[in-house]
Amino acid sequence: MARLSRLTVPGYPHHIIQRGNNRQAIFSSAADYQMLLALLDENAQKFGVALHAYVLMENHFHLLATPTTAEGLPQMMQAVGRRYVRYFNDRQGRSGTLWEGRYRSTLIDADRYLLACMVYIDLNPVRAGLVKEAASYPWSSHAHYVGLRTDKMITPHALFWTLGNTPFSREAAYAELVAHGITPVQQEALTQSALSGWALGDEKFVVNLQKQTNRRLKKTLPGRPARLEKTG
Repeated sequence: MARLSRLTVPGYPHHIIQRGNNRQAIFSSAADYQMLLALLDENAQKFGVALHAYVLMENHFHLLATPTTAEGLPQMMQAVGRRYVRYFNDRQGRSGTLWEGRYRSTLIDADRYLLACMVYIDLNPVRAGLVKEAASYPWSSHAHYVGLRTDKMITPHALFWTLGNTPFSREAAYAELVAHGITPVQQEALTQSALSGWALGDEKFVVNLQKQTNRRLKKTLPGRPARLEKTG
């Protein structure tokens, strides 16, 4: 079966996952984390992608981003991926691939899942046992949203602004969301949708989104014939 083409529609938030090949480490020092962040910042601006949230883990990273064009997100990820591999290989005296194939991503229904996706991203280091609370992890956008630092590469989504009328109230409300966490069902849905490429949202969201793309957005019911997608 042909693999699904990667789904990218401008104006919608996308949850992105990029993993190291064979789950190998993609960072070996603080300088490596800083380099990837610098590349993301540079190329998000260059290709018109608004970065809402991120977390860099030892062997993978997550992004939540909204592209302004259909080509912006793939162009950004390609540029970041290529330049970072050259940088990392040079520093480590290695050659060959670093990534586990192409990045994985999908669109999410902002109204239902955007804030949950931000919390999911922030809690990655906690779930991995690296820290006890999200605020203790230095390589995520969490500190920006709770007022601990200013991260110039971050563009808050409009839904974040609805959390309060002042910066302090928004920061406090978001910190409370992270403290409460997300349900196992939400966590599984966010992970699997990004890995599989199926759009994440309710039926109305999927129907409206389908009007903007010829690419299938959800699994076909058993027994129903499906048109194979071209690879991308």
